[in-house]
Amino acid sequence: MPILLSTFYFFYFAIIGVYIIFMPKVLAMSGYSASEIGIIFAAGPLVRFVLPFAFVKGLKIDLKMFNTALLITLLSALSFYFSLSDFYALLFSSIGLGIGLSVILPYIEVISLSLIGKERYGKIRLFGSVGFVLVALVLVKFLSSPDIALNYLFIATFFTVIVAFSIVMSTHVKNQKKEEVLNDINLLSDWKLWLGLTLMQVSFGSFYNFFTIYETDFGISLDMTIYLWSFGVLVEIVMLFSQGRFLRNNLLSILQITTAATAFRWFLVYLFPQNIAVLFFAQSLHALSFALFHSAAISYLFHTYKHRALAQQFFSGITYGLGGFTGALLAGYIYELFPRELFLSSALIALLSWMFLYFHSRK
Repeated sequence: MPILLSTFYFFYFAIIGVYIIFMPKVLAMSGYSASEIGIIFAAGPLVRFVLPFAFVKGLKIDLKMFNTALLITLLSALSFYFSLSDFYALLFSSIGLGIGLSVILPYIEVISLSLIGKERYGKIRLFGSVGFVLVALVLVKFLSSPDIALNYLFIATFFTVIVAFSIVMSTHVKNQKKEEVLNDINLLSDWKLWLGLTLMQVSFGSFYNFFTIYETDFGISLDMTIYLWSFGVLVEIVMLFSQGRFLRNNLLSILQITTAATAFRWFLVYLFPQNIAVLFFAQSLHALSFALFHSAAISYLFHTYKHRALAQQFFSGITYGLGGFTGALLAGYIYELFPRELFLSSALIALLSWMFLYFHSRK
């Protein structure tokens, strides 16, 4: 099972690598404006936000739903070939991909944490980072046309679907014997926690959707920008491999430290957008702002709530969904109106994230 899980993360995050590193540039090459790119990249996260509430209202997180999500994901990746030249068709494809991915990852995350535990989780999850960085390093050498990026997107999606199906089928007999767990997640009671987690992802809107465009507009070459992406992922891999000892400590304290480090990271990018040495240092903080934050967050939710599958679904939907939607949309308009202040806004949002997590910990 560890081999299957590692393979799943490898291909799943290869999809993410193609989508967030190269697709914004592909859309810019195809004539889309910054605000249109922001809308397209906000659509998928918005769907991810809405979907968990459907599960609260009666939709079941079961094998049938998971297999449906696999099919939607595969068809959506295929549809990008036919929708690139039309804004609304492309928007529909992004929504479909967002629906599929928002069901697949939380389902597999629960299996990972249940089978291998939070201390070993990072050593399996790091293969996702390897897939992310490899596709970045390879695709940058061959990205001469949009179709090449779409080919990588579809191939990664195809293998993700096959491996995810294999994982779930091999654990389905065990899972279906478990008693149904009632929903114990109260978003209003824990609103400071959920708002803090969500604002962290809002702050990433500038980075995920516009970092490549932002740096190349400041005169940094595309090759160097990809090296910056890749370096961030390399330090992320190191953290995922060694983070087990950190996750034995107070998880809320880890969340506060990582959000503060993220605010500092975005502020450095704002101050020194053309300083390669500073940019590499800022990217080194990705070990904290993504790797350690993500593992601490899903581990905290896993041990806080009894309905673990729904907790991970909400984490994906509210933080990466609503947070990703808001961050992408906000970044698109800020970059169009005030391009120089893009990462200053991200730093302020990450600082707000730290503040709400601090007040939650005081509770």
